Amino acid sequence: MRAPARHGLARALSKQGVCSRTEAARWVVAGRVSVDGRVVRDPEFPVAGRDNRIEVDGRALAPPTRTYLMLNKPRGLVTTVRDEQGRDTVYRCLQGAALPWLAPVGRLDKASEGLLLFSNDTGWSARIADPQTGPDKTYHVQVGGLPADGLMAALVAGIVEGGERLHARDARVLRHGARNAWLEIVLDEGRNRQIRRLLAAFDLPVLRLVRVSIGSLALGELPKGEWRPLSEEEVKALARPGP
Repeated sequence: MRAPARHGLARALSKQGVCSRTEAARWVVAGRVSVDGRVVRDPEFPVAGRDNRIEVDGRALAPPTRTYLMLNKPRGLVTTVRDEQGRDTVYRCLQGAALPWLAPVGRLDKASEGLLLFSNDTGWSARIADPQTGPDKTYHVQVGGLPADGLMAALVAGIVEGGERLHARDARVLRHGARNAWLEIVLDEGRNRQIRRLLAAFDLPVLRLVRVSIGSLALGELPKGEWRPLSEEEVKALARPGP
């Protein structure tokens, strides 16, 4: 019989969906967490899931209700729980909603907008974020300039920048005016500032970047700064392996 996997105590708490790993480490160091009746102050103390009795503030952990939601992230918010520079975070949009602890599934940078997922189901979140099995992400991007002939093919072919290969799975022009254009760019992986870096290589500055869908889940008419829970079917569909 295979022995249960062992994890550090802080990681074990976060995997149960009760808090972030950083917050769990704070609880442990503060002496709020016990394992099998003994207070442990080492966040890396090894535990084996349900084989150990873990209590916080003297109470056994009750698995939280699995929660899945989507947010229409406004521009100007950072995707983190706390920001060292004191900037507003995406959690401002969830204040007062009486939700359990939730973590963003992936990220959108401060200047980006649109569809952002949250969940306390760490296994589900990992499947969504996995570049090999997770769903494609679609973005609408306003650029400061007009795309040259052949640019869409060049975006799909990709570039090497900073030692990383950056490319789009698909790209097309949605519309254009006299001085700028809107592009639709589909990614099958998510590298740091990937679209901005990719377009910068072709001298196209990004004016707006909006994530409009993740797999079959579309942002739709959800107002900016608002959120809604995902349906059971939406949760299942997002976790299905891609083609």
